[in-house]
Amino acid sequence: MAESDMAELQESFKRFAIHGDTKATGKEMNGKNWAKLCKDCKITDGKNITGTDVDIVFSKVKAKTARVITYEEFQKALEELASKRFKGQSKEEALQSIYRLIEGKGPANVGVTKVAKKGAVDRLTDTTKYTGSHKERFDESGKGKGKGGREDLVEQTGYVGAYKNAGTYDEKAKTK
Repeated sequence: MAESDMAELQESFKRFAIHGDTKATGKEMNGKNWAKLCKDCKITDGKNITGTDVDIVFSKVKAKTARVITYEEFQKALEELASKRFKGQSKEEALQSIYRLIEGKGPANVGVTKVAKKGAVDRLTDTTKYTGSHKERFDESGKGKGKGGREDLVEQTGYVGAYKNAGTYDEKAKTK
């Protein structure tokens, strides 16, 4: 196998090894990322190789107590899977074919949470459609009232709330 091909394979190994793990060095790969590599690079085809096969091979090549595989163990795992995935080919050809599936690839971000669709968010944040006590939290323009909208603020005027003639006592007292 050519040296540049091996470098590409190792690069792909590294990309998948660090995927989703901020502390990963890229020298070892966990089972989850191994399964992701097999899925994203189309090694698992649902017929010859399933997710179960991938897990079994991972367990087989890793050290007994280890939870990760090294690059060398990764290559052994690929050898195990190559003959199963490419049944009609010789061991060498099958290995080349499986390497070609992986080389230069990185983890695909399929199924990663996308930004919500505009329509739904607009409906949920349209303050004109709010009812009940939530309606009181916004002014006419739809801008939030802040704390005043969330809590009943007590006015220390000495009058009962919503009293029509509030502030007129002094005037009445003068007239008498």
